[in-house]
Amino acid sequence: MVGEAQERIAIESDADVVTARQRARQLAIGLEMPSTDQTLLATAISEVARNITAYAERGEVLLELIRDGRGRRGIRVIAHDEGPGIADVERAMTDGYTTGGGLGLGLPGARRLVDEFEIETAPGAGTTVTLVKWTR
Repeated sequence: MVGEAQERIAIESDADVVTARQRARQLAIGLEMPSTDQTLLATAISEVARNITAYAERGEVLLELIRDGRGRRGIRVIAHDEGPGIADVERAMTDGYTTGGGLGLGLPGARRLVDEFEIETAPGAGTTVTLVKWTR
């Protein structure tokens, strides 16, 4: 995958989460992504960015226009923090599991909303979640 353009958004508050959603939606509109896919991407970003504010206090979201070898275009989102990390990723990816009092749908929900999902984390080492949504 080749990155074409990118933008970094510092995430420290709910307002920053909204900004990340809006910027991603603007990129998706530029790719002529269907409005339903724009909403799915924005919702996935909300989930991973809110985890930053809830568990790590601050981090960043990188938005990147990408193209693969077959000419497909899409948006890659990399949400990164230097927070406490996730001790049990498998459990964290299970619907209903939460350590923060929510519904436990954040990470597994985000995974279902995008075409590609990857998580890298370790206790004490922060978390990086990478999401990709391709245009149809």
